[in-house]
Amino acid sequence: MNPDVISEPSNGLLDRVAKFFVDNQDDRTKEWFLSGSITPLIMILVSYLYFCLYAGPRYMAKRKPFKLEGVLIAYNAVQVLLSVVLVYEGIEGGWRKHYNYSCQPVDYSRDPVAMRMARAVWMYYMCKVVELLDTVFFVLRKKQNQVSFLHVYHHSLMPLCGFIGVKYFAGGHGTLLGVINSFIHVCMYAYYMLAAMGPKVQKYLWWKRYLTVMQIVQFIIVFFHTVQVQFQPSCEYPKSIAALLTLNAGLFIYMFSSFYVHSYIRKSNTAAKRTAKPGEENNNQLECKPKDAVEVNTRPTVEATGVVKKDL
Repeated sequence: MNPDVISEPSNGLLDRVAKFFVDNQDDRTKEWFLSGSITPLIMILVSYLYFCLYAGPRYMAKRKPFKLEGVLIAYNAVQVLLSVVLVYEGIEGGWRKHYNYSCQPVDYSRDPVAMRMARAVWMYYMCKVVELLDTVFFVLRKKQNQVSFLHVYHHSLMPLCGFIGVKYFAGGHGTLLGVINSFIHVCMYAYYMLAAMGPKVQKYLWWKRYLTVMQIVQFIIVFFHTVQVQFQPSCEYPKSIAALLTLNAGLFIYMFSSFYVHSYIRKSNTAAKRTAKPGEENNNQLECKPKDAVEVNTRPTVEATGVVKKDL
């Protein structure tokens, strides 16, 4: 058997992979910070996982938790400002009047509008890298119970998605996710910032549960927005990428919905049953506040950047 014949299919597959990952990269963005090679990002993520899952907990085991109130207020304020900028740039960079909501291919030209959206995609990517600090703050404050699989999975996945977006798809249909997510982050980090200010502000943060509702609505919008691409043969946005975005949105609809039911509906029912008199039905069970609704220094994590949790 001719060995050259055996190697042809393998070489053909490798060539196609190389063509996508090398030849198809966006020439406009490949020189931008953390966008040329995935190696630096992988090193950051490996360091993140090592610290948050192993080194950090061991370091904090015999130490008192850091308070970090001032740091958290400043950090969350910066995140709010960055998210506001991202929403504005995403809207003005395409979605207000230049983009088609049914199908929007990526514009790889150096047109000012296309470049504006490409820069917004890069900025979104940078924000996902910075948001790894959310978990670091959990560890330093000895809130290791908040470092759930969902939380770590989401925080690790989003920078990778951001890298792929900047390197190959810096614009187009998938950017609506970033605009909506950035709007959610305006509300989310504003909540975090207020929660870090202490009990005087904490008592007014009754709207914690609605952050989860907003996240669920966000992913429902993204799900239907991306799934429609599959039914448009003439749409030039990559159907494989749209399918991955749809799958991811569906996954998080399920995860966030499960969290909401567990954290608010079931806990409310349980709390109501405990407070109801024997033999007396409580008809307002779903209106009961969760036990931790006004807990001092609580802070949800709507990431997971995955589920809403307290105490960051």
